[in-house]
Amino acid sequence: MPAVAAPADTAPGASGAGSNGSLVMVLDSSGSMADDDGTGHTRMESARTAVGTVVDGLPDGYPTGLRVYGADRTRGCADTRLVRPVRGLDRAAVKRAVAAVRPRGDTPIGLSLRKAAEDLPRPSGGAIGTRTILLVSDGEDNCGTPRPCEVAEQLGKEEIGLRIDTVGFQVRGAAREQLECVAAAGNGRYYDAPDADSLARQLQRASQLSADGYRFRGERIAGTATSAGAPVLGAGQYLDTIGPGEKRYYAVDLDAASTADFSATAVPQPGAAVDTFDALRTGIAYGAGGSCGSETAHFSQKEGATPLTSAIARIPTARGTGPCDRAGRYWLVVERESKKGSDAARWPLELVHGVEAPLPKGVTPAQSQPEYGGGGEDAVPPSGDPRDVRGGTGFNDAGKIAPGVWRDRILPSQTLWYKVPAGWGQQVRYDVEFANEPTVERGGSTYSYGATQLFTPARFPLTGGGEFTPTTLYGGRPSAVRMGGVPVAWTNRYENGTHVRPVHAGGDFYISVTLGARAADIAENPQIGVVLRVSVLGDELAGPEHHAPAAAKNADKKGNSSRAEDSSGTGGAGWTGIAAAAGAGAVVVVIAGLVFVRGRRGRAAQTTRGSA
Repeated sequence: MPAVAAPADTAPGASGAGSNGSLVMVLDSSGSMADDDGTGHTRMESARTAVGTVVDGLPDGYPTGLRVYGADRTRGCADTRLVRPVRGLDRAAVKRAVAAVRPRGDTPIGLSLRKAAEDLPRPSGGAIGTRTILLVSDGEDNCGTPRPCEVAEQLGKEEIGLRIDTVGFQVRGAAREQLECVAAAGNGRYYDAPDADSLARQLQRASQLSADGYRFRGERIAGTATSAGAPVLGAGQYLDTIGPGEKRYYAVDLDAASTADFSATAVPQPGAAVDTFDALRTGIAYGAGGSCGSETAHFSQKEGATPLTSAIARIPTARGTGPCDRAGRYWLVVERESKKGSDAARWPLELVHGVEAPLPKGVTPAQSQPEYGGGGEDAVPPSGDPRDVRGGTGFNDAGKIAPGVWRDRILPSQTLWYKVPAGWGQQVRYDVEFANEPTVERGGSTYSYGATQLFTPARFPLTGGGEFTPTTLYGGRPSAVRMGGVPVAWTNRYENGTHVRPVHAGGDFYISVTLGARAADIAENPQIGVVLRVSVLGDELAGPEHHAPAAAKNADKKGNSSRAEDSSGTGGAGWTGIAAAAGAGAVVVVIAGLVFVRGRRGRAAQTTRGSA
């Protein structure tokens, strides 16, 4: 049976549960914060309550600090002070710090932003994490220099992983425009808070996005601008960065028979400015300008950035006579396209290169499975009471689920991730339902969107083949999207359909669920309910060969298969391979040699310096 290496739990650049993220709140303590907010309380009193709600909801130990401006003098444009350093969360200490603040002075926002960036610790060992400045203000900067938008733009371009979110508390006109500008230039989002309740809600959303940033995993490398001098990769998982308009090259040495898979996931800050046609492209090149093809992924919306994955494969032809069938040096290429006005920050890249060995001699694969059949749009999803699950931040910590009904909650601008196993002959089919939620008064004419995407075990995004529409409008009322893949078949790799060709190996299929950024202007609750109805259709087969028998399943004492109820593991599908006895002679069925390595592996030669 083939052995498969899983991604390492720790690796250079790996991120633990929030260990590489940090948050510093920057609180306006200028004189206007002493004004009544319309509830009989001052704006500062409401801000103290909101900050308390924020820290109560953050994970234990999450690095959190507090900076204030305008709190020490009645006049002064240098009046900014770190009252609680960014360190492991001490809820009581943060609450005491904000309780001691008294509104007095001016509004030096630009200087405070610059100082706040210095407050945030940099991840150690070349790791990548989300470092967030969360600015709360009831007015615009009245100091002039440094200009807040210029500071935010500089920080946004120079600091990888930095985002600046702004919350405008009872602001309008020029003050709101300035806070919107700061957020857009700082790779973040602007949240409007016209009253005390919305202030608490928007602060919770922004802080939770910081704590739930994408958990990266991989070995740090640096791609090159041309094929010359590109680092040589073995099968494994890697981290790099990419700027607007850049290409990154990585060299690989391939044999003449194996399938080579390559995926790239760009992770901009959630909700950062993007255009519908901003793109991430992957390709495989050879020789002096030869190409084995390319694939392009677009955001297809302009509400705000989400993780974006593109993937490409070198699949030798059945006859072995194609120009990309030869053994030798190839280059994996990643390109980023950005429109004017889109996020200008460098984006972290998570790269996965895998190799699938050919079938053993004498094994005849089953025919391809290019049709959805019973797993099409009209398939009946599972019913019953949902079980609670928590989606992950990305591929590396995706929540494990089994067929059934699952319930979660999602933030505006957030993408949650799940994984479900499917083996040879099986297909994944699911619905995602976005809940009926109470809306704010002005939410009736505002719409956002809900979306989902399905990925193969090698992280290839599936298109739905025209059968599914994986995006829906969301305005607070119930809405749903449906998605699925064709059955897993080894010979699918020779099909032309983009929804079929990648579905050629079993294992953990990934489901991403996204809620659009504008939902923050619609929903009254900080998070929005979401339900997943997940099916894995068809009997799992013991291998990819023609007439393969059904795979053995663990049965309980009543003889029922327990696999569908197992929500804590992979259920035995795909990656590990299965040996089954066939006939009275108990002949061992030969399983396809699938080797897809996504952990850290040795490499011939590579560059290990930081990103270019």
